[in-house]
Amino acid sequence: MSEPSNTPPETGSNSSTSSNAQLPDVLRNPEFLLGAAEPHQFPDDELIEIAFAGRSNVGKSSAINAICNRRKLARTSKVPGRTQQINFFSMGDNARLADLPGYGFAQVPLAVKKKWQDTIHKYLAERQNLRVLVLLMDIRHPLTDLDWQMVHWAGESNLPTQVLLTKADKFKRGKVAATTLSVEKQLANVAGQFEVEPFSSQSYLGVNEMRQQLAEWVAT
Repeated sequence: MSEPSNTPPETGSNSSTSSNAQLPDVLRNPEFLLGAAEPHQFPDDELIEIAFAGRSNVGKSSAINAICNRRKLARTSKVPGRTQQINFFSMGDNARLADLPGYGFAQVPLAVKKKWQDTIHKYLAERQNLRVLVLLMDIRHPLTDLDWQMVHWAGESNLPTQVLLTKADKFKRGKVAATTLSVEKQLANVAGQFEVEPFSSQSYLGVNEMRQQLAEWVAT
């Protein structure tokens, strides 16, 4: 990614936060397609999918909304673990975004938690459409044990992975840079394809860069 921009979006309607003229074509008209609680409900075609994953309460829905320029495309909640299915969103005619349930939230029935885990595992391990994983981590608490599980899985699968260190607006610039460098150094010891960038859906740090990155992934 290039040098990130801190320019916030213009205020707009509930469906848009800035002019669509600033967006790559793939993000011009993103729409919710369906929610899949079980693998047999996944879309049955060959469209490219970019998956977003992260711990509960990491700001995943807010990140998706900022990147897609929609206030309410992905539902945000103050209650971690609310999303219990994989939500699919259209990105142009050739690709989809897959929003995976947040992991690491224990305050749900064990049977429900196991069902999420099984569905997510089947998606990540078997989904032929999956091209890139966007792995979100809170910059204040990166690389938790559960994050490492995702990192090692992505590395073993040789799946290109973009790590976004969310809530970067909580730190001053120097600490953002230091934390990003620390995470990069730790991931350099893991076999795989990893890129690390700070991100904030509040200050818009890294948002425009992620939009362009999505367009490149879909185009390749």
